[in-house]
Amino acid sequence: MLKPTGPGTRLLETEAMTTSMQQPVAIVLAGGDGMRLRPLTERWLGRHVPKQYCVFSGTRSMLDHTLDRAADLCDPSRILTVVGRAHRDVRGERVPRASDGTFIEQPANLDTAPGVLLGLVYAMRRDPDATVVILPSDHFVYPERRFVEQVRVAIQAAERLDDRVLLLGAPPANVEDDYGWIVPAEELERRSTHRVFAVASFVEKPPAPEAARVYHRGAVWNTLVLVARARTLWRLSCECLPTLAPFFTVLRDAIGGPREAVVLEELYETMPRVNFSSGLLEQAHDRIAMLPLEGVMWSDWGQPARIVESLLAIGRQPAFSLRLVEPEPQALRRTFHPGPTAVTRAGAAPEAA
Repeated sequence: MLKPTGPGTRLLETEAMTTSMQQPVAIVLAGGDGMRLRPLTERWLGRHVPKQYCVFSGTRSMLDHTLDRAADLCDPSRILTVVGRAHRDVRGERVPRASDGTFIEQPANLDTAPGVLLGLVYAMRRDPDATVVILPSDHFVYPERRFVEQVRVAIQAAERLDDRVLLLGAPPANVEDDYGWIVPAEELERRSTHRVFAVASFVEKPPAPEAARVYHRGAVWNTLVLVARARTLWRLSCECLPTLAPFFTVLRDAIGGPREAVVLEELYETMPRVNFSSGLLEQAHDRIAMLPLEGVMWSDWGQPARIVESLLAIGRQPAFSLRLVEPEPQALRRTFHPGPTAVTRAGAAPEAA
């Protein structure tokens, strides 16, 4: 940092810092192993490649798409991507880009909560007052520009509701029993561009009858795209994840020091596996808010048929042969038409908290 030489310099320095702090920190989650798609990737590519590193259509991988969306939200210096050590060989084949930001390698994949907290403590060391945006790297969204616009809206809403964690909910295209669902409660905020709801409950991958029930109650799919003040998310993590958060308190204090790498290794040797949805979101549902996506198609691409359906719906062909997809998708001719279905459904029958 430049040393001030007078009042004017100090003013300029302060203004620059203020402008920087107004940008969020994007935490991209790219440490998953993509095991549900392993049969497809092995038949298609001759080896298993985690789906975030796959190019399913066009020229960019899912990780590249996500990093590009992150770069639309903030400067590359404020993009942190959590990657897995087990994927070094695949990651080494990827051409680095100036807009990628910083990659943080976790020694092992211990489910979603450690990945979130690893990115969070590094974000807080860079900017303790930051608003963070959590972006899974293995999800499909379309159109991307509209999605980014709505993430910006979510950032503004999360800064107004700074005691809550805000999740984006996706309009359900069907009664899906392989997704997590968010059941909305009362409306917290209404503006011309969006509505924000409290959360009555989370329902994680329910059986089909339960999925149908929450669908008719106005529930939306949980995208796990999350926006919050870093301090708010950290405070909730300490309250809801008492077996996990202390590990990251130790790491946070070691970041930037000579033992940072050693401490990270040692902590992951005894760190428990913790799922972020069940460990934190379900436990703290009364401190979560939900903003329904409008006119955005979302899928987690956890099954080959979903990849084909999504791509054909927007007029694109998958890079792999359709013969590799079994059973054959049931909605290959579905066309995506953006509309306000999420807002309408989420507001139709909110549940009491």
